[in-house]
Amino acid sequence: MSTPALQGLRVLDLTRLLPGPVATLRLAEMGADVLKIEPPGAGDASRAMMRNSADEIAGRPGAFYQIVNRGKRETRLDLKSEGGRAVLLALARDADVLVESFRPGVMDRLGLGYETLRAINPKLVYCAITGYGTTSPFAERAGHDINYVAYSGVLHQIAARDGAPVLPNFQIADLLGGALAAVTQILAALWQVARGGEGRFVDISMAHVSHTHNVVAQVALANDDAAALEAGGGLLNGGVPCYNLYRTQDDRWLAVGALELKFWQALCTAIGREDWAQRHWSLGQAIGGTDAAALTHEFAAMIAAEPLQTWIDRLEVIDCCVSPVLTPGEAANHPLFNPEALQAVLDEIAAQREAEARRAAGLPPAAAPFAQAGAAAAAYGMAGTQSAPVAPPPPNPQTAFATNTPGMQGYAQNAPQGGGTHAPGQPPGKKPFSYGP
Repeated sequence: MSTPALQGLRVLDLTRLLPGPVATLRLAEMGADVLKIEPPGAGDASRAMMRNSADEIAGRPGAFYQIVNRGKRETRLDLKSEGGRAVLLALARDADVLVESFRPGVMDRLGLGYETLRAINPKLVYCAITGYGTTSPFAERAGHDINYVAYSGVLHQIAARDGAPVLPNFQIADLLGGALAAVTQILAALWQVARGGEGRFVDISMAHVSHTHNVVAQVALANDDAAALEAGGGLLNGGVPCYNLYRTQDDRWLAVGALELKFWQALCTAIGREDWAQRHWSLGQAIGGTDAAALTHEFAAMIAAEPLQTWIDRLEVIDCCVSPVLTPGEAANHPLFNPEALQAVLDEIAAQREAEARRAAGLPPAAAPFAQAGAAAAAYGMAGTQSAPVAPPPPNPQTAFATNTPGMQGYAQNAPQGGGTHAPGQPPGKKPFSYGP
């Protein structure tokens, strides 16, 4: 097993809540030794946030705190006291990275600012994660994710058809603008140190990074294309039928990302609508135009006529960029992300192959292992196959389920087939995961 990339890196984590703790979590996941430093008393406020009743009764931190601070060591320091400051100075002398998320000026007022720490450790990479940066006009303002994405123009781009902004339950500024940007800049600074340079002050503004990453909107501005900035007016926000979201009969959603012509044409063939194959933005269909809107409406009516599982059975095995919109619970139990669910799928495939081999050899079926595999699959929400095993189909390069997932290469080519409806000209596909209501 290879050595973790950041093994031996010493990180002091003075951050709270979400952005900073996730940044240092990512460093810890790469092998860094992260020491989380909290104030005495209640500590990080995330200990009590989103805590369920069981955690409250047990007096332990909630899932929020546990998830973003796993893999770290913890200690308590009162940085307002002489003793606490002395301890932090001693720790900083030997640290490689310090990450804090106070408002600008707080660490300086404590006598622990960058210049002070740099004097005792010139190699230190000091990262400050703030809402608006340490030198901007809004430097002293408080804020949260909703404020940063609002100022940056990002929230405007996450809108329903009527133009009303949609509040995502995914903290874009905190995680992209804060955590990810911090990790990126810290690693860049460490590269400079590794080459013999000195450490540096890394100034992360969540609002500014969010604004910088609003790339597609910037393209529309550069093109003076105001329509593309509105919901349903651009290539990637609902202005074309090939890249859109569609409601199914059972009130689930299908994500269609057939942005390239080859994927759109494969999709049209799979659903028996070859007459739609040339109605694509790359062939001159106006983005956000009349034909795009009309075809989107027609496509939506077709998708609404069948439940999600039917569409996934037909389309997930086709290389046409179509996927279900999973709930967080489904994603957690999906073989793509859940090793146990993946193993259950692989066990069932192995059982199918063994059963077919025994049948070909004239031996009685080994029912118990097959039943166990089916039960394991069902336990993770997968559609266990209870019918008699059939011979696997010949390899088909157009059908692959999670072919980039370790252990799943070639699954679709060798998966058991049969059951379910399928598009004209396409082999019937039995998926290992159920997307029912």
